[in-house]
Amino acid sequence: MTKRALKRQLREGAFDAAQFEDDAKVRRLPVDRAWSPLAHHNDDRDQGYLKTIKAKSPGQQALMDAIDAKNLVMALGPAGTGKTYLAIAKAVEALEAGRVGRIVLSRPAVEAGESIGYLPGDAEDKLAPYLRPLYDALSDRLSMKRVRALMAEGAIEIAPVGFMRGRTLNNAFVVIDEAQNCTYGQLKMLLTRLGWHSTMVVTGDPAQSDLLPELSGLGPVADKFEEISNIAVVRLKDVDIVRHPLVAEMLGVL
Repeated sequence: MTKRALKRQLREGAFDAAQFEDDAKVRRLPVDRAWSPLAHHNDDRDQGYLKTIKAKSPGQQALMDAIDAKNLVMALGPAGTGKTYLAIAKAVEALEAGRVGRIVLSRPAVEAGESIGYLPGDAEDKLAPYLRPLYDALSDRLSMKRVRALMAEGAIEIAPVGFMRGRTLNNAFVVIDEAQNCTYGQLKMLLTRLGWHSTMVVTGDPAQSDLLPELSGLGPVADKFEEISNIAVVRLKDVDIVRHPLVAEMLGVL
């Protein structure tokens, strides 16, 4: 039947659906009636609505266990060991579960060996290049739309180290990233921001400081915290690198 004839019959009220029972080409996609999002029999489903965090090395597992057990964790290790990613993933997990009221992410605005000059825009625009790695990790755990919404309502705050003095961070999950670029005095200031019902994770690689070797405070602070039982100091190794395998080989000779 042509489209014109069908329209005429519809107009005249003479449409009879029965006449199309043997004429229509119906394509039905196969449906697995046995599958259910609540079923636990399918062990191959590794991801849900939020990506499941799984440690890929004993060192990463030790870091995740330390974050769950302690209020202050120092995570030291070479590039590619997942220090920042795991810390932010745990922060998002705590926020989504309602264990904290906000996430505070901070890192020093230190250039990696070269000056990029003066940047245009307001303070947020000027700091954006330095804080980009934190946005990347957040967007991998949450959609950018949700990240922007949480930042607008104050549930996620990204701030440089210089803006942290004088604050008390209660009911928060605090991540201090690239702490090897903080001086001893800056780290002392940051660590004493810890408030009630809060968790703080400090990440960094003492071997990749952009400061003069004697100025970085991460190594000395971590050595002193080894003696405090209520503080966890996790030292990741080359075997914990989960980036490209060449990264571990390069760091072994560089």
